[in-house]
Amino acid sequence: MVILNDTTSNANVPEFSVSELSNAIKRSLEQGFSHVRVRAECGRVTIAKSGHIYLDLKDKDAIISGIIWAGVARGLQTKPEEGLEVIATGKITTFPGQSKYQIIIEKLELAGQGAILLQLEERRKKLLAEGLFDPEKKQTIPFLPRTIGVVTSPTGAVIRDILHRLSDRFPVHVIVWRVLVQGEKAASQVAQAIAGFNAIDRKGSVPRPDLIIVARGGGSIEDLWAFNEEIVVRAAAASDIPLISAIGHETDTTLIDFASDLRAPTPTGAAEKAVPVRNDLLASLVSINGRLSSALYRKLDAAKLQNRAIIAALPRPENIFANRRQALDIIDLKFLPALQIILRNAQHEFTKIAGRMQPNIFIGDLNIKRNVLQNLDERRKSAMARVIKDEKTRSLANQQKLGQAWGRVQTAWIFGLEKRKNSLNLCEKMLGSLDYNNVLKRGFAIVKKHETILKSKAALAQAKNFTIIVQDGEIDAQIANAKPVQGSLF
Repeated sequence: MVILNDTTSNANVPEFSVSELSNAIKRSLEQGFSHVRVRAECGRVTIAKSGHIYLDLKDKDAIISGIIWAGVARGLQTKPEEGLEVIATGKITTFPGQSKYQIIIEKLELAGQGAILLQLEERRKKLLAEGLFDPEKKQTIPFLPRTIGVVTSPTGAVIRDILHRLSDRFPVHVIVWRVLVQGEKAASQVAQAIAGFNAIDRKGSVPRPDLIIVARGGGSIEDLWAFNEEIVVRAAAASDIPLISAIGHETDTTLIDFASDLRAPTPTGAAEKAVPVRNDLLASLVSINGRLSSALYRKLDAAKLQNRAIIAALPRPENIFANRRQALDIIDLKFLPALQIILRNAQHEFTKIAGRMQPNIFIGDLNIKRNVLQNLDERRKSAMARVIKDEKTRSLANQQKLGQAWGRVQTAWIFGLEKRKNSLNLCEKMLGSLDYNNVLKRGFAIVKKHETILKSKAALAQAKNFTIIVQDGEIDAQIANAKPVQGSLF
């Protein structure tokens, strides 16, 4: 066993590395504080991407760092929040990398009823400030919904009470969305159920509810805590379908009650608020129908009396049209004589006009018009003759000008053509004088090796083998030694 604080003899104290000393302290703390419960206030709370939660546990005099591993954090019923008073259960350990001790939290619970209520009040104020509880946002509950969606546990007495009360009052179609109403998964399931009802297609095979009831029986504040979670409150506030909350007994209050469109004291009360009493409606309809019939008969009787009074005050129809009929007879008696007088006057006027219209008058006028037309035709022919003569004269003059221009063009063309022929002949003679074949005909030769022309003696000596081009072909040649090589006598 190693005693770290034995100072009796410095010579016998072993030397430790920093890691060895840190690990020894770590083992000592973990053995001595392997299970502790700490009551403290949550300070800084940080959730890492890995899911681990890092927080400070503090009181007025001290602070200790805490860690909740991701696997433990997912199962916590109480989530740490800054300012929340909690009881943390775990073990003390150290982190050698920073030379600090910390508590690994395995369980986290609220420190008493007061802390729960304080957390609940803080959350209520936060959501209230965001406007989730505004009365202006609440929807009107439909008078007679065709389909009601119920979010609750399918095995408890709550759903039986709701169905029984709906059947007694006014039977409607009910869709039950099964959820847990207590425990760590309850809040997420309730929020998903509210969102799921809102996501149902209006034209789909499953009818979309006209009203949602979220219900649960009574219990302690811890039992009802799922309905205080933000995810549930936000889902209720965001619902497009009107929502009735019926959580616990009449004295129980949860945050979903503030976000819902209507709060019912009990699940049975929610069913009563959801639909009216069918028999009361039928009785009301019978009463209304009776009052309507009585009012209609009274209205008809009054209308008959009024009609009779109006008929009595009106004159008889034969008296109304008597004067008009007499006036029409008088007009009819005067119409035929007047028409005969008009016809006689018109016939007299026609006779007078016909006497003045003799055939000779029209013949003379026709002759005058014929003479005028003949004069106009002669003048037209004379004008056309002059126009044709002028056009012929102009055409002959243009032909003469065109012939003269064509002659000048031909002369210029022939002159230019002769000039270009002379230039072409001159170029041909120059090309012939520069052609190397004509030079070869005069006795000259070209010496080259491959495509290179050899122009000097030194180039010939260097090439040794070469080709000589003369007029009628090519000759392969090489340079021989100047002195013949003497052979051996033996």
